Amino acid sequence: MTSTTNNVKHYQIYRWDPEKKEQPYLQTYSIDRAKCGPMVLDALIKIKNEIDPTLTFRRSCREGICGSCAMNIDGENTLACIKEIDKSESVSTIYPLPHMYVIKDLVPDLTNFYAQYKSVEPWLKSKTPQEKGKEKYQSIENRAKLDGLYECILCACCSTSCPSYWWNSEKYLGPAILLQAYRWIADSRDDYTNERLEDLNDAYKLYRCHTIMNCSKTCPKHLNPGKAIAMIKKSM
Repeated sequence: MTSTTNNVKHYQIYRWDPEKKEQPYLQTYSIDRAKCGPMVLDALIKIKNEIDPTLTFRRSCREGICGSCAMNIDGENTLACIKEIDKSESVSTIYPLPHMYVIKDLVPDLTNFYAQYKSVEPWLKSKTPQEKGKEKYQSIENRAKLDGLYECILCACCSTSCPSYWWNSEKYLGPAILLQAYRWIADSRDDYTNERLEDLNDAYKLYRCHTIMNCSKTCPKHLNPGKAIAMIKKSM
């Protein structure tokens, strides 16, 4: 296929290198869509491989499973691997996830995010020893309560779209972590429901949520963190 100007897609990408004495800036790149895969991650890989090897971003599965390539594309927090290249002639912009410390270019620092995840003890906790080799069964009805919760891939798209998390990220757990917390609260096999709720019953950890619902609108897995937060409050 012969390339034409209609196939050219322009990107303005956020650049910042802590080792250089420079302010962050936007750098423009152009790719030929006819010689590129269909997704924004394909465009980023093409830019890195063929135009600018210094461009830095995270990626792994390319299937919308790992959450590594979460970034802000044309004003929306999403995964680059499942975001189709915009076919319009307008220039697309790519930034790291908003209101996060940046390590380099499109790579945010998720240290605080994962520390918060660890704080909700995201594993099954039992008060009675489990008999060796015996499974802990769950009814079909109780298992269904976990749908819409366990699918979270911790990409942080929802938390970084939340104004309350922008201003209180050191204290407010944010929608992603609260959804993960509710996943264990809702699990009938867990024996620490009351303790989990007591730990979350805090003016900042939970109640900084003002039901803006940016989290549910932007989730690339189509989950509803806002509903999970409401369910935690209802359980209190």
